[in-house]
Amino acid sequence: MSKFPFLLGAGLGYLLGTRAGRGQYEKIKKASTAVWQSTPVQGVVHKADQTVGDLARQQGSKLTDQVAGLVKDRINTAGRKKTTAYPEDYDSE
Repeated sequence: MSKFPFLLGAGLGYLLGTRAGRGQYEKIKKASTAVWQSTPVQGVVHKADQTVGDLARQQGSKLTDQVAGLVKDRINTAGRKKTTAYPEDYDSE
């Protein structure tokens, strides 16, 4: 259901674009470029970029810590299994 509004908008844009012609397309393109490059829009884009970057760094650190913990646990578990599985490999003095 979430794709429906996007498809509706894309279809409507296509329909209007084909009826309006190249001249109208160029006007719309110029206006949208001006809006995109405006100071308020770029401020929001910059803020969103910073927020996403900060979140990615935080989550990346957490993920690294989790992976390191899992690797240590696996190594410890594998070491214990080896010592109990093959007692004849060790000298018993």
